[in-house]
Amino acid sequence: MPSRPSPCSLAVGTALSLLAAPGSAQSSLSEPIVVSATRIDMHDQDAPYASEVHTRSDIERSGAHSLFDYLAQQSSLQISPSYGNRYTPQISMRGYGNDGFQNLVISVDGRRLNNIDSIPQLIGSISLSDIERIEITKGSGAVMFGDGATAGTIQIYTKPRSGVSLETYAGDHGQRGAIASAGLVRERFDLSATLDHSHVNGFSSPDPTGHRDQSEGNTWRVAGALKPVEGLSLDMEAGASHIDTRYPNPLTQAQFNANPGMYTGDPYPYIQQKLQSDHWSLGAEYRVNRQWKLSARHNDEDKSSRYPNSTPAQYRYVSNEVAAQFQHDALILNAGYQNFDGQRTQSGSTTKHNRGLFLQGQYMLEALTLSAGIRREEVTYRHSPLSGQSLQSEQRLTSWELGANHRLSPQLALFANYSDAFVTPDVDRFFFTDWSSGSPVTAFNGFIEPAKARTLTVGANHQTARHRLKLSAFYAKLWNEIYYFETGPFSGINTNIDQSHKYGLELQDRVQITPRLSGHINYAWTRAIIDRENDGGGAFDGKELPGVSRHSVVLGLNLRVAERGNLHLSHTWRSSTWAAGDFDNNNAQRQKAFQSTDLTYRHQLDKHLDMYVGVSNLLDRKNGIWVRDDAIYPVQFERTWKLGARMQF
Repeated sequence: MPSRPSPCSLAVGTALSLLAAPGSAQSSLSEPIVVSATRIDMHDQDAPYASEVHTRSDIERSGAHSLFDYLAQQSSLQISPSYGNRYTPQISMRGYGNDGFQNLVISVDGRRLNNIDSIPQLIGSISLSDIERIEITKGSGAVMFGDGATAGTIQIYTKPRSGVSLETYAGDHGQRGAIASAGLVRERFDLSATLDHSHVNGFSSPDPTGHRDQSEGNTWRVAGALKPVEGLSLDMEAGASHIDTRYPNPLTQAQFNANPGMYTGDPYPYIQQKLQSDHWSLGAEYRVNRQWKLSARHNDEDKSSRYPNSTPAQYRYVSNEVAAQFQHDALILNAGYQNFDGQRTQSGSTTKHNRGLFLQGQYMLEALTLSAGIRREEVTYRHSPLSGQSLQSEQRLTSWELGANHRLSPQLALFANYSDAFVTPDVDRFFFTDWSSGSPVTAFNGFIEPAKARTLTVGANHQTARHRLKLSAFYAKLWNEIYYFETGPFSGINTNIDQSHKYGLELQDRVQITPRLSGHINYAWTRAIIDRENDGGGAFDGKELPGVSRHSVVLGLNLRVAERGNLHLSHTWRSSTWAAGDFDNNNAQRQKAFQSTDLTYRHQLDKHLDMYVGVSNLLDRKNGIWVRDDAIYPVQFERTWKLGARMQF
C-alpha cells in the first residue's frame, strides 16, 4: 500500500490552508513570469504547454548551495543521487522512473547536457549562483529539442553579473565552500566571471585508509556579450569543472537500519570517480528588420570520467544550430537546423550523431494562442573497437506538437498540449556485461528500438495579486520504453517494454498568506503502468514501473522577519514505491518513502553584507535508494548544518 504523508507534511499543508488571511501581496506574485521554451518569449499564463518556473528570487530564498539541492528541495522533479553520486543524479518527471534522466533534455543557455551513454547529466558542473531562471516544461519540447524530450525539458538560463560578490560557508562533516563572482554591464557589452569551490569530508564512517564519502568540486565560468551595431548581438561563454567524489557501496537492510553511515568491513567501501569538463560556446543573433531575425550557435565540450584501475572514458561533444524567426502581426515562425556529434573513446570509439530540422509556429489572438510544430531527425551510431568488426545503425524519426491556450479572464487561462516524441537508446544499450562467471564478459546486446511517447496535457493557470496557481493532468501512451531486463542476479540485457502508459495530476501554487508570510506547494500524483512486455513472460504485464512514487510533494513557508530577516522552511516527501529493478513488483523490500525538512534563515546586516544559517534534514530522517533486496545506497540520512556570509559591492 502507498505510504501516507508524514506529520510534518500535514502540518505544513494545514498551515498553508489555515493561515490564509487578507493582506497585501508581494509584487513577485503579481508580476508576469516569462517562458521561452519555444524560442518565443511569452507570459507563462499564455503558454500552450505546462510549465514550472523558478526565478532568481526563489533560489535566493531557498538557501541552497547547489543545483542538486535546489531541485531536490524546491521543484516537482524526483531527483536523487545516482547510486550515491550527487553530481550526476537521477532525475525523473511524469513517471519515467530510474531512467527518467534519459527522457528529459537539460540545457544551459541552449547547450545540451545529455550524454550519449548511460551517465546522467553532469548538473554538478553548474554553479547555482550563475542561474537566473530554471524553466521546466512538462510533456513538451520534442520539436525544439528532439531526441530525449519525451517527458519534457529543463532549460537553465544564466545571468550577466554586475558588481562583485564574495560568499563563503562552512558546516559539519567538513562542509565548506567559497563563491567569487564579478561582472560589468554596459549599454553595448557585458562581461561576467564566477569561481565556485565546494568540499565535504563525508558523512559515512572512514575505511582503513581514512577515506569517507568525501567530495570536492571546482568550477569556473566566464561569459560576455557584445552589441557592436544596431540589431547585432554576439555572445561567448567558456567554463570548466573538476570533480573528485567518493560514494558508498550498497548496504543490506539490516546494516541500513542499524546505521546508514556504518563501515561494513568491505576493503573497498567507496567508489571514487573523477570528472573533468571543459566547454566553450559562441553565439550570434541578428535582427534583419522588424519581421526577420537570424541566429547561430556553436557549442564545444571535452569531458573525461575516471575510475581507479579502469580505462578512463574521454568524451567530445560538438553541436551547432542555425535558425530563423519570422514575425508578422500575430504570427511567429521558427525554423532551423541542429546537429549534435558525440564521441566516447574508451577501448575503442563509439559515436552518436543527431541531425534535425524543425519548424515551430505560433499564432496569438487577443485571448487565444495556438501553436504547432514538427521535427525530422536522423540518428546515426557507430562503434569501432580496437579489434573486431565495427557496428553501425541509423534511425530517421519524426516528432510533432500541437498546443492551445485560451484566456477566459485576466486571471484565468486554460491550455492543452499534444506531443509526439521519441528517445533513442544510449550507446551503452547496445552491449551487456555478464558477471555470473565471476569475471565480466561484455558482448553485443543487439540494436534495440527507439521509444516513442504520445502525451496529452490539459490544464489551467490562475493568477491574482495573492496567489499563482497551476493545475494540469496528463496521459502518455508509450511504445518500446527502454529498460534493463535482469535475466539473473548478475546478468541481463537491454530491451524494450512493448507497451506502457502513464497518467497523473500536477498542482503548483504560490500564495501570499499575510504581508510577511508566503507559502508554496508543488504536488504530483503519478501512475506508470506496464501494459505488455513479452521478455518478462507476462510477469510484468499490468505492473507498476519501479522507482516511480505515486505521490510527491514539496511544501514551503517563507517568513519575513522584521525588515532584514528571512526564514524559509520546506518539506519534501515522496511516497514509497518498488525498488529500482523490481519490474514484477514482487521484491520483499520496497523503496522507502523519502522525506527531508530544510530550514534556512538569512539576515541582512547592511546593504553589502548578509549572513545565513541552514539546516538540512532537520528531523534526522534516514533516506536511501533501494536497488533490490539488501542493496541500499544511503543518501541524506542525517541532519547537517551550514553557516555562511555574502558580501556584495
